[in-house]
Parts: sequence; structure tokens; C-alpha cells
Amino acid sequence: MLAKRILIIGLGQTGLSCVRYCLAQGITPVIMDTRACPPGADQLPDHIERYFGELTLAPMLEAQLIVVSPGVPMATPELQQALAAGIEVVGDIELFVRACPAPIIAITGSNGKSTVTTLVGEMATEAGVKVGVGGNIGTPALNLLALELELAVLELSSFQLETTPSLAASAATVLNISEDHLDRYRSLTHYRDTKLAIYRHGALAVYNREDDQTSPSLMGTVTQTVPTISFGLDNQAYGRVEHQGELWLSRNSEPLLPVSALKILGTHNQLNALAAMALAEQAHIPLWAQVAVLRRFTGLAHRCQFVANKQGVLWVNDTKATNVGATLAAIAGMSGVIKGRLWLIAGGLGKGQDFSPLIPLLDGAIAGMVCFGQDRAQLLALADNTQEAQSLDDAVAWCAQQAQPGDCVLLAPACASLDSYDNYQLRGEHFIALVEAL
Repeated sequence: MLAKRILIIGLGQTGLSCVRYCLAQGITPVIMDTRACPPGADQLPDHIERYFGELTLAPMLEAQLIVVSPGVPMATPELQQALAAGIEVVGDIELFVRACPAPIIAITGSNGKSTVTTLVGEMATEAGVKVGVGGNIGTPALNLLALELELAVLELSSFQLETTPSLAASAATVLNISEDHLDRYRSLTHYRDTKLAIYRHGALAVYNREDDQTSPSLMGTVTQTVPTISFGLDNQAYGRVEHQGELWLSRNSEPLLPVSALKILGTHNQLNALAAMALAEQAHIPLWAQVAVLRRFTGLAHRCQFVANKQGVLWVNDTKATNVGATLAAIAGMSGVIKGRLWLIAGGLGKGQDFSPLIPLLDGAIAGMVCFGQDRAQLLALADNTQEAQSLDDAVAWCAQQAQPGDCVLLAPACASLDSYDNYQLRGEHFIALVEAL
């Protein structure tokens, strides 16, 4: 039963979904946003009370329930005053889990959330399950309530987990933990513990054997009664085994799918595939549907995305690697995937970064790097095995001349795209078109 006076803080698509949900329950909410003209304001019905430009304490203290956007820290003084006054503060995901009649698969982690969420959703669809996918990816969760769901698959950020105390997932996972959002959390441990809350009240905790920080055991007695299963790169539980002369994804040492059949590349994506399978099994999605999806799934657009195999050369689009760290991760992801040499396409708007971490790789893992864009001179200066290109067109053409069967050409620019493109997506789409035209 919803409270009669609800205050929604933060508009945009998620805030609008909260407005529509309240109105459908016969409740007219109050809207607040720190922005003077927030996105979606023009879609609000005229009769809705609103406060734009700052957080206004008086209407907050009059509320019986505050629904806060993930972008507003719980440490915000006005929210703390509301909490001290005994007012409940939740997020839109909390409203969803209270109302959703279907089982929920919940997915979080520092990296890979969207890939695993998408995989589980596609596996369910393949099996004929009426599934809704949303949360921190795509559709606001409350919009999924309009569907006749048999399963909900939610990607959840740490921010969303802060305001979702009632989550009781049929299966939940923390894929991995690495430093992130430390401007909002006191420490890495604080950030990690916020992620681990996804396991609380759950029917199954799915954790990563390769990352001790994902284990529900770190929560102490809270999760002692929650069953667990793990995924990793050895032969335990969901893992890998040698079979017929190659590595296979496996369950309890039973080979299920050769790693070579995956179109998502790198050991990190093998872990993502294993996590998706473990979650899918808990949702009673048959193995044949899991395998069918894994055989065809090429990854999310612009993230280590398989583009094509042209004359034995693998072409990979990671245009979203807009900083050096992301490029290093993309190159590491290719380890063990390719048998030949790696050719890197890099360049664009460098944002004042230090490119020197690429130097050791240019002396080893990278056969050659072709550099284009505004700050290409900085990249060219890193090593002798670099080549200048005037454009992405020239870079692709140069790589096509250099690469031999068994090699890989990776677009992982380490730079923003804004010197030549409106966004990184357009750069990736241009790359795909160039490769397809080869």
C-alpha cells in the first residue's frame, strides 16, 4: 500500500516512470529536482506540485515517502534530515520489487553488468519466457510492471542498491569489484559492502571465484543461510575444462560449450558467460536456450564487440575505450583469444592523459599501433612501431594491409571521439562500416 503523500526527487526517465506509477495508483506525487529545467519536465501533468532548482526541505518533511533518484547521494543533508524525522526514503527499484509478482534476477558489479543482464534476458526470451529487462540498463524498472512478466532481470548499480532494502532476488550476483565511485563512498570496503547487499534476502548468491571481494561470506551472519554457487576459470562449479583438445565452459566439470564458440572475446567475457548460465539455471531456463544465445551473442555495441572475421583477421570494436585504462583492459581481454599479432587503432582527443602505460605493451603485446585524430602525435611518440593516419579510414586501410590470418585488429582509441565525431558510438559505427566494406 503506497503512502498518500509521496515526494519524488529527480526527474528524467526514471523520475517520470515513478510519476506514472503513482498516478496509476491514484496518488498525485510532488516532484523535486535540483535542476532548474530538468529533462521530462514538459511531460508532467499541469496539476502536479513541483519544486525545481534546489532541494526544498519543507515539502520533504511533509512527505510520508520519498522516492529518490540514484544520482542523489543518501548523505545529502536534506535527505538525512528527512530520515531523522522518520520519513522513509527509497528508490524506484524498491517500489518495483514491492509490486513485482515475478521472480527477480539481480545483477551488479563494477564491470560486465550490462553484458550479463542482456545475456540472461536473451536466454529467457529464447526459452519462451515472458521476461522484462531493466533497472540500470535501458527501461526504468517500474515500466516493466505493465508487462505480464514471468521473470524480471535487473541490472543494479550500487546507488540503486542503497535504496532497495526489500530486494529478495531468486538469484543475485556481484560479478566483480574494482575501484569506482569513491567520490561517493568512504572507502573501497564501503563501496563493496553496498554491492554485497544484493545478496541479502536472496534465494541464491552467485559469486566470482576469481574475485574474493564478491563473496557473500564477507557479509558475516547476514547471509549464512543463503545458498551459494560460484563461477571461475578453473573446473569447479561453473568453470572451464579441457575437452577434445580445447577449453570448454563447464558445470561441475561437465563440458557445455567450447570457448571457441563464443563471439564475446576475452577471459572477462568467459566469466560473464558463466555467470549468466548460473543465473539462468536458477531461473529454470534450459541449457539449450543458454547455449543458443551464447553461440550467437556478439556483445553489446562498442564494447569489445566482434565485428567480423575477414580473410582470417579478427576485427574488434571497443570505441568505448575512451581512456588509457579502458584500452589496457581491452588489450588484456584479447589475451588467449588470438593466435597471431595484435594491431591497435588509437587516437582522438587525449584529454591531457598520460599515455605512457601503453609503452610496455608496444614493446610486447602490440605488433603495431596506428594513430589518428587530434592528439595522435603524443601516441606516435611512445614507440617506433607506430604509424600515423590522417583519419579512421586510413587507419583501417593500413591495418588491413598489415594483418595476416590469425591476427586481430582492435579499435580501442584511449581517447575521446569529440575531435572528429559527436560521440563514441558514431566512431564505432564508422569503424564497423569500414570493416564491412573490406
